[in-house]
Amino acid sequence: MIGKYFSQLTSPGTRSPSARRGSVESCDETENPPFANMDAGLEHEERLLRQHVIRQIELCLTEAKASTLHCQVLLLPRQMTTRVGQDVVRSSADEPCGLQGACIKVYVEHKDGLKSLGSIFPDPSVTPTFELSVIFKADKEDGWPALMHIFDTSKVLKLRPEYRLVKRKLYSSASPIIHDFS
Repeated sequence: MIGKYFSQLTSPGTRSPSARRGSVESCDETENPPFANMDAGLEHEERLLRQHVIRQIELCLTEAKASTLHCQVLLLPRQMTTRVGQDVVRSSADEPCGLQGACIKVYVEHKDGLKSLGSIFPDPSVTPTFELSVIFKADKEDGWPALMHIFDTSKVLKLRPEYRLVKRKLYSSASPIIHDFS
């Protein structure tokens, strides 16, 4: 399972040879000409917005490492932020303003409870019409009981591949919609 965890977020301004930043795998803009027709233009705009949201989620996680999560290393499953970004876009497809009308709140479910990492507004000029809560789940720290004495696990936080997306419409009194992804 450790082989799946190659994505390590680093703090802004720090670089390490083994750490990578961003979602290189999600950049596939060169496959189609950006404005071949109106639909392709909309798809291109949506793709750019999705990539912006992915970068904002990564930035939120990176900034929360030292302040909220109290760790030096944050390990993510391969392409996790890309999957989350795609699910956020899918969840916003049926909204009046689409992804532009979202308020995205990012949380980590940790042994100490739910920790808020920040909020993302894809288009700050649009009043949010719905709220999406992205809840990442921290891996249990008892995963390597025989090796716990070797590693200083307080400095490393590993996120599980499972996460939850909770959608709440701000213009309706309907119950929130909860999606669990693995």
